[in-house]
Amino acid sequence: MHSQHTAYRTAATLSRHWVRGLACLTLFAVLGACGFHLKGVTPLPFDTLYTNIPENSAFGAQIRRAIRAASPNTRFVSEPGEARARLTQLANNQSMREVSINPQGQVEEYELNLTFVFQLTDDKGHLVLPPTTLETIREIPYDSGALQAKQGEIGTLYIEMQQSLVDRIVRRLTAPEVSKAFNNPEDLPIAEPTAPAARTPPNTYQSPIPTPLSIPGAAPGTGMY
Repeated sequence: MHSQHTAYRTAATLSRHWVRGLACLTLFAVLGACGFHLKGVTPLPFDTLYTNIPENSAFGAQIRRAIRAASPNTRFVSEPGEARARLTQLANNQSMREVSINPQGQVEEYELNLTFVFQLTDDKGHLVLPPTTLETIREIPYDSGALQAKQGEIGTLYIEMQQSLVDRIVRRLTAPEVSKAFNNPEDLPIAEPTAPAARTPPNTYQSPIPTPLSIPGAAPGTGMY
């Protein structure tokens, strides 16, 4: 009798778990149909993507990681002809300049700048996202008496700025209007042929970043790039 009661309780428990599991699956299916997605995941309207941003650069690696995280079903391909969409880097520039000089002619503050220009097209050349310029600017105090420390600080700040740009690029790509344009390309203009990307900043994990120490002959009043 006891064994029968135990078996009944076990069956009842399994039944409740099964019903709850089925209810959860049904809820997720309904939410998915309504356009709901887990936080941080915003599927792109295309499943294959080509970009001319070098994969072996820190910036290129960051872009790919961020897009995969936002849209796990989107796969990067190595040839433009294999992609349903193309993310084209038109320019990528990194610079720094003096913004404040003391009476002795020494730099007290630098302005760091990163500018990225890009566009998104579909496999027919329709301009889904027209040439878009994103820029991030930071200012950093400078002390010539602590050159090595400031060089490291500037390098770290450039990396943070680069990540900020990556986040903004992904937000633009995953915006609702981009999905709408991609799925309704009939009235979109055709993109003009593009030349190779203007410049790609050094790989911040392998190459030096522009800093007062890495620019030979840099002095107050001279252009720095």
